[in-house]
Amino acid sequence: MDHWNEIRKLIEGRHAERLTEQLVALGGEARKQVAARLPELLKELRGRFDRWDRDLVDYAVVLRVAGAATLGGAAAVASWLYRRDYAPQWAGPDNDVDLVLTVLADRPAAWRADLAERLVLRTRVADDRGMALALALLRRTGITPPPHDVLVAGWANGSPSRLGDDPLLDHLLPRLFEAEGVGRVLQWDNAPDAGWLGALLDLADAGRVEREALIVGCLRRFLRGGTPIDLRFFVRLHEALDPSPAEVAGHARDYLRLLPAAPGPVADLAVKRLRALAPQSGGTPAEGTGSADMRATGGLSADDLAEAWESLLFRAERKLVRAGLSWLRASVRRSPELADAVAAPLARAFAADSAELQEMAVEVALAHVGGMGEESRAVIREAVELLPPGLGRQAALAFDGGTVADAAPAYVPPPLPPAPERAGALEPPPGSPAELARLTSQDGGRTWQAWERLLAGFVTLAGRDPDGVAAALRPQRLDWASWTYQEESWRRADQWLQGAVLSLSGAAPKRRVWLDLLPTSRVAAPDLLLLHRAAEILRAVEEGGLPPLLLATPTHDTGHVAAAELVRRLEVLEAAGVKPLAADFQQALLRLPRTPDPEAAGRAARLTSAAGRVLAAWTCPEPAVAMEWRCGNAGPEHDWHDRGHDHNVRLTPTCAGGRTGLPLVDLMLGGVEERTEAEHVAWWPATLPAHREVAAAHLAPYVLIRYWDASWVGPAQALAVARSEGPAGAAFALLLARVLGDPQMPESLEVLLEVAARGELPAREMGRQVGLLLATGEVRMIDMVAALESAARQGAHAQVWEIAAAALPVLLPPEGERPRNGLGGFVALAASAAEWCGARGEIAEVRAMAARKGNSGLLREVRRLHDHLTAAPGRAMGQER
Repeated sequence: MDHWNEIRKLIEGRHAERLTEQLVALGGEARKQVAARLPELLKELRGRFDRWDRDLVDYAVVLRVAGAATLGGAAAVASWLYRRDYAPQWAGPDNDVDLVLTVLADRPAAWRADLAERLVLRTRVADDRGMALALALLRRTGITPPPHDVLVAGWANGSPSRLGDDPLLDHLLPRLFEAEGVGRVLQWDNAPDAGWLGALLDLADAGRVEREALIVGCLRRFLRGGTPIDLRFFVRLHEALDPSPAEVAGHARDYLRLLPAAPGPVADLAVKRLRALAPQSGGTPAEGTGSADMRATGGLSADDLAEAWESLLFRAERKLVRAGLSWLRASVRRSPELADAVAAPLARAFAADSAELQEMAVEVALAHVGGMGEESRAVIREAVELLPPGLGRQAALAFDGGTVADAAPAYVPPPLPPAPERAGALEPPPGSPAELARLTSQDGGRTWQAWERLLAGFVTLAGRDPDGVAAALRPQRLDWASWTYQEESWRRADQWLQGAVLSLSGAAPKRRVWLDLLPTSRVAAPDLLLLHRAAEILRAVEEGGLPPLLLATPTHDTGHVAAAELVRRLEVLEAAGVKPLAADFQQALLRLPRTPDPEAAGRAARLTSAAGRVLAAWTCPEPAVAMEWRCGNAGPEHDWHDRGHDHNVRLTPTCAGGRTGLPLVDLMLGGVEERTEAEHVAWWPATLPAHREVAAAHLAPYVLIRYWDASWVGPAQALAVARSEGPAGAAFALLLARVLGDPQMPESLEVLLEVAARGELPAREMGRQVGLLLATGEVRMIDMVAALESAARQGAHAQVWEIAAAALPVLLPPEGERPRNGLGGFVALAASAAEWCGARGEIAEVRAMAARKGNSGLLREVRRLHDHLTAAPGRAMGQER
């Protein structure tokens, strides 16, 4: 009977269950017939699909089942089951294990054992697609699994439900603590009532697995070494088992071996278990009793303790060094006869990189000097030179000798570097159409300097030679006109200049677009001023009213327009009988220097136009600027120390000043909108070079933005505002603080030093902003400390002290609240800066925190600062706050 056709139809129809039934019913000869035809069918199926198609994968189950049932040798079946044609690595785990096991059920036991071993050794990763079938065959055959780490990791990667009934448990559980990769598979298993951790604990409680075997297994795994990730699960298992002192006692030597080099969590648990074994009274073995005898009775000998303490005090982790010192201090206090045993560990602790740990070690040594023999005293004397001079003198006096280290020379910070020139001359506008075209193609108005030069060059040259300008610029603009006039509004200044070029050449598809395309909402004031200036130029081109020159083109790279030059330009316009453009004139007024020019004022008084009269009467307005921090919609009295939620910081600057009657000037000086659409943030400082704090206020809503597609406010804007004129307050301080605390902006340090050298740094206000930035997590403590320390060491130590003094009341946490990470480093920098500049005067918040109980690194630095500030009478630092 020809069985092949029926089998073929079932394969092509992908009827896996019916195929399995047919294959089980086949006799030996029929199976051989099917096996002989399978390669030919596979080739035919492969030919129907492109090599990258997944369609052949859809036949994987029926092809695998057919091969498993009919191919003769175990090697051939293993190879067939995982052919790349229909079982690529990315195809997912096997979903036909039960079907394959069904067709293999009548194979000889030795044959199935051979196949199981082959499948095991083929696995390469814990989640290998063949892992499920390999484990199932091992369970069915009952053979001892071959030694293969991946198999153990794959077993651990499965569900531990009914683990006690798993035939593989007794074979693979011992290997669980040896096989590489198991720790990474189980690293997230941390629930003591679920997963592998819960299953193993249940088996231990039920007696199915011996607790001793699990404890020893964990110890063996720790001693093999590995990364913290590799050992994380076994640390949890060990701690969940919670070995009693009696269970630990027989393995004390293994726990001791973990102390010198095991990862921190492993060494930490070893310390905890060994401390439980320490003798409750006495510590030295009785005469004739060795260390092994002490361990056998559940204690640790003096030699064991000394070994443990030396191992811990040699560690790099301060937590473990502190734990070792704490253990040593408690032990010798309870058992004074251990004084000789602590000498060598204490000598090692003298070299600790923490003043707190060194002080702790000296305290213990001084307390027990009387119980030490001469040999132990000599060990301490040799280590005295490792201590700082103050502690070294105490130890040398108590131990009758030792070399005291020389005190390090006091650090003397250098003076501040001189500030560079505040302003330089701006390049003149292009002088010919060809030069204008080159500037357009090279820069295209990407910087405010290029934009101002383009604008001025276009107006002047288009008035003299419109045809030449149109011919020079038109080829660059034709493709742009087809779509940009369909937009809802033009929010970029270059769009208006391009529109002016098209109008000049007669190629503009629409006229009078300033009536429709000038945005009226959701535009920041500095951008709106830019757009008004560009829009009025387009209008002047269309109406034939271009002036011979612009008034607001800066003469300096700060954005200033020299008063004498502005008067000259107005004189030119008056002579030509031309009225200045409104937005251009208002921008020019905002760019006048704050320092009056008497000669220019005299010439301005002789101007006869309305603009000339306004200029002659012009005095620099002085708007008041305030800055408020808010968390979302919460009120201003928000607790920035509250860690119960993420702070949604909103910076709300406000400006209020006298009205001038000039709408765009009043818009710029009379209010600041919250963050809105802004295309030209980087240009804003140049629009207000005489109003530093107002410019910073306009930038304030944008200083915290760090989105990849946003215009960042960075050191360039901070430098531009720094070189502007006018009062410096909270807004400018915030800008400086934010860029200084950004590690991606190292050039911000130069900005701070330049402002400090000019004596224009609002240090107290900057300190408040630094404190808020750190308290809210907007800036990392480690980055701010690094930047401020660098500034202090380059001459700004007095300014850094003022910043720190104002920040500390914001940063120091209330009693009972956890301090910000890294706050100890900030206080240490404050103390150093105070010492370098000789600051004196008590700060109430520092005094209150210095009086708290405890000996943490933070409290030690707070006390150091407080002691320095109150060492001599002086004006209190907090009186002006």
